[in-house]
Amino acid sequence: MNKQNKIISASLVFLVIVILHISGILFNETIAFFTKPFLMVSLVIVYLVSSKKSSFWVVSALFFSFWGDVFLLFKEEFFIYGLASFLIAHILYIKITAGFLKKISFQKIVFSSIPFVMILVGLLFLIKDNLREMLLPVIVYGITICTFGAVALLNYMQERTSENLWLFLGAIIFIISDSLIAINRFYEPKEMYAISIMITYIVAQYLICKAMVVKNAHQ
Repeated sequence: MNKQNKIISASLVFLVIVILHISGILFNETIAFFTKPFLMVSLVIVYLVSSKKSSFWVVSALFFSFWGDVFLLFKEEFFIYGLASFLIAHILYIKITAGFLKKISFQKIVFSSIPFVMILVGLLFLIKDNLREMLLPVIVYGITICTFGAVALLNYMQERTSENLWLFLGAIIFIISDSLIAINRFYEPKEMYAISIMITYIVAQYLICKAMVVKNAHQ
């Protein structure tokens, strides 16, 4: 099987798992439960077969995302472990993205940070009354995901290429997904959030991986 066929086959498997998982959320919780761990497994396969030069750090970020998915299947017992797993994944994405940056002015750093600081402050204000012992972990996690967004924006401002746009959009959509999790858990739980959280999460991870395939090929 040539490389192109491998990419198509892996992508189709990923797409089937995504469709099954989303359908499971809508119609059958058992299907959703058992397909969730395979989302990142299938995506890392897509990444590996698509990459001319795969990155240990990207695979590691997807590995910790996998464990985040698994832990969040048991929300009450292992929510903090899921949070920690995704925290590590975001730190790895920050490390990777920061490695693409060249000399950046302090002015650009401030400019790229402002919208994400505003988002974080607004979200914390919304959910603060229900955080209790989760206040510090949520603040740390919030700062981390907003740092990823700011670094991805800096990277796009530095070089406005398609892959840098995919990476930036992936970071933004990931922040949206995580914000919906926070609102659903700590502010106003709604059934509609489950589908929105997973669709944004899957799209975000796919865009980030798509960007990394191209970025790694250029290095």
